[in-house]
Amino acid sequence: MNARNAPLPDVPHVVTVGLPHLTSGFDRAARLDLTTHLRVHGPLAPVPGERLAALAEDVSLLGRGGAGFPFARKLRAVAKTALRRGVDPVVVVNASEGEPACRKDSVLVNRAPHLVLDGALLAAEALGARTLVVAVTRDSTEASVRDAFAERGLTDRRIRNRGIRARIVRTPERMVSGEASAVIRAVNGGPALPPGRRERAAESGVAGAPTLLSNAETYAQLAVAARLGPRRYARTGVPDEPGTVLLTVSGAVARPLVLEVPSGVPLGYVLQLAGAPPLPQGVLTGGYHGSWIDACAAHDAAVSRASLASFGGALGAGALLPIGAETCPLGETLRVANWLAAESAGQCGPCRLGLPAAAGGLFDVLEGGGQAALEALREVTQAAKGRGACKHPDGSVRFLLSALNTFTDDLAAHVLGGGCGRPTSAVLPLPAPVRAGSHHRGGAPSGERLEVDWTLCQGHGLCADVVPELIRMGHDGYPAFADASVPLHLHDRARRAVRRCPALALRLEEASAAQAPLVPPKSLEQGRG
Repeated sequence: MNARNAPLPDVPHVVTVGLPHLTSGFDRAARLDLTTHLRVHGPLAPVPGERLAALAEDVSLLGRGGAGFPFARKLRAVAKTALRRGVDPVVVVNASEGEPACRKDSVLVNRAPHLVLDGALLAAEALGARTLVVAVTRDSTEASVRDAFAERGLTDRRIRNRGIRARIVRTPERMVSGEASAVIRAVNGGPALPPGRRERAAESGVAGAPTLLSNAETYAQLAVAARLGPRRYARTGVPDEPGTVLLTVSGAVARPLVLEVPSGVPLGYVLQLAGAPPLPQGVLTGGYHGSWIDACAAHDAAVSRASLASFGGALGAGALLPIGAETCPLGETLRVANWLAAESAGQCGPCRLGLPAAAGGLFDVLEGGGQAALEALREVTQAAKGRGACKHPDGSVRFLLSALNTFTDDLAAHVLGGGCGRPTSAVLPLPAPVRAGSHHRGGAPSGERLEVDWTLCQGHGLCADVVPELIRMGHDGYPAFADASVPLHLHDRARRAVRRCPALALRLEEASAAQAPLVPPKSLEQGRG
């Protein structure tokens, strides 16, 4: 099985089921340069604006970044605003992947960058856009895009290709940094965080111009559809969701995979290809903002938005994470809930306070808090829904509540008895610690952890006031950690909390020297046995 808590590689092994669309040529080269790309896919003729929108509509092209918004509607909205305002629109490729369980866009950008650029330039020409921006998260994706720009003669300094100026923007590896408004804010020179107000990119995006923003796979699918035409494109997959789907499969698998499969393929077959347990205890669908489904649903579901939704799952950003029977599913959920709480943008109450409280509430349930703790958890999660400045609280709460609704036997064992008797195996991937001084910014780990000396702690609670994202006050009047790992964006406040502790009980230590998060009076893993 996959190593415990091991971060996924930038470019996992790729498997193709059926005829390849997006992965064509992967058997020829590790990366398709422009010459190889054109040999594999052939040239691409321009498609006028309304014809391009009609093509996207004919193939039912939805955004592949998680939200699933119809691409044709986006395209028409940007064109309409640009015409009304008399300004040039901007095209943005969102290749940011801050979610630890997703690598499909990284695979595309690293191995088939020109297919992504084909779709983006097709949209730019149809709209009359003169600016193209590609937002990336990792060194490898940035290098691949930079090479692809050079191979096409694209530059931000001189207009050399179809009147398009192109540039790359680097975003930190954070859950919230891939959100559309966060990407636009980063492109505009601000932090890669949601701005706290709802704005439509089609109205006002990069530099205030109408902006078409979609993720890398969406643009690659557009390029494939433009070459094949709607009829040939629809020969693959199910009629209401034609074409192929890119999936990242990790968790309890032989090794992480990125797969291209026709829509409608049985989910069980995909899991089998990745080496998942024959009878998984459950499968997390759609990633860490998605939903758990049980083993029966995983056996009956197919890989499509409609099928997964009918079983309570979600296609989302195309991440699938099975877990085996040997691990505590609620313990696995708690690990991710802690990480999601620390990934908060810290700009609204549901993020800053609600998510740590929800993670702490699940901890209380697993530590024997009984029915009262479960009711308190449900109350906290309901209070956080629909009130955030971005979709992070909603997605995080959906993930947590789906675990309670899926693993009912385990929940009952923890609420009514002494626990399920299984350890938490840590099979769901989370980021590795990053040393302080790394070039990564924002919510990357700082490489340090908060530690407490319980012989000194007197329960003053000042630390929880300073950094509630990481520390909250437990029912016993002493601090309990939501997540002792300190991300860079909270490092200054964590240091302030250490300085403010009147008992000198709190300290920061290197993550490599620290142990698991401490909670009085016993560790999280002990409470699971």
